[in-house]
Parts: sequence; structure tokens; C-alpha cells
Amino acid sequence: MAKKTKTAAPPVEEQSFDTIAERLEAIASELEEGEQPLEQALGLFEEGIRLAREGSKRLDEAEQRIEKLLESGDTEPLADYE
Repeated sequence: MAKKTKTAAPPVEEQSFDTIAERLEAIASELEEGEQPLEQALGLFEEGIRLAREGSKRLDEAEQRIEKLLESGDTEPLADYE
């Protein structure tokens, strides 16, 4: 019996926000089905947590940029900041 090979996804930090959101939706659907063995379900849950944290970080960064733009009244793109 041939094993399904899964291509490795790029690190979560390199994925777009939309890709992260789509994968989170897919993971939620898979977990809701409840048909995975425990180890597979735990792996999906762990992946979901990593994705959710990165997505939350991205939203926080976007909110900070918006707040900074609104405070300054400037419409020029902001340089990366920390």
C-alpha cells in the first residue's frame, strides 16, 4: 500500500494571512469530523494553535499600523517598525 506523501508547507512565518486563515478553517473542519486517531488530532490541534498565534500577531501588527496612520494623518506607507 502506497503512503500519501505530503509536501511540507512553508514555515508559518512565511505564509500569507489568507493562507493561514484557510488552513485554520480546514483544520477546524477536520477536527469537527472527529474521525482522526488521537495522535493525528493532536497534531492538527498543535498546528492550529501555531497558525492562530501567527494570525493574531499579524492582526495586532496591522492594527498598530492603522493606529499610527490615523494618529499622524499621513497616508504614505509606513516603513517596518518594531
